[in-house]
Amino acid sequence: MLSTSRSLAHIVLSCSLFLQLTAAFQSVLSSSHFHTTNKFLERTALSSSATDAEDFIAKNFPTCSNLLSRNNEVMKKINKAEEGFTIFAPNEAAFKALGDKKNSQMEDVRNEEMVEKIAAYHCITEPVTADQLFNSGGVITLGGEVPAERSVSGGFLGVGGREDGGVTLNGSKVVNTFEFVDDKTCIVHEMDGLINPTILWRYADQLRIPGST
Repeated sequence: MLSTSRSLAHIVLSCSLFLQLTAAFQSVLSSSHFHTTNKFLERTALSSSATDAEDFIAKNFPTCSNLLSRNNEVMKKINKAEEGFTIFAPNEAAFKALGDKKNSQMEDVRNEEMVEKIAAYHCITEPVTADQLFNSGGVITLGGEVPAERSVSGGFLGVGGREDGGVTLNGSKVVNTFEFVDDKTCIVHEMDGLINPTILWRYADQLRIPGST
């Protein structure tokens, strides 16, 4: 009888310890630290979406984001791209280097068509990686063709320099590349300058680019 009582006592004690451990574990699960970790993992997963690629541009390249938003047709094509897209995003220093005059011209309502064209030159409706750029002779953007060349460092007046492993588009260098991969592959290339043809600036302060429709 004493043996049976001791056995029951052990069972009760074991159950009590189990319940205490379960409660403690649930408390850890509901702690703010654990939820913060979960939210971080959730954000990491979501960062591969096309929407987050656009949010990334808005946060890190606000002037470029504003430029792209000025061309509704380009944004529609980007959003409808089945495989993904590529954005050549000039950084803030690139826009500052344009100078006050060109930046003012980009805000002038007379130059909306020019601005839309500039925006189009910075978008492709398919993913193009840094390696593909490096091995290409150019790319076809929504605005038109843009020449690509391997960047060179050193030398004097363009002579004696050596390839440095980078690539330029219409003279502007790819500074960094960010990829967002999920059901689509969305690639953002940070640029140290705009990649549109410089001839577009000749049509600033005109109501329409000659020959356009």
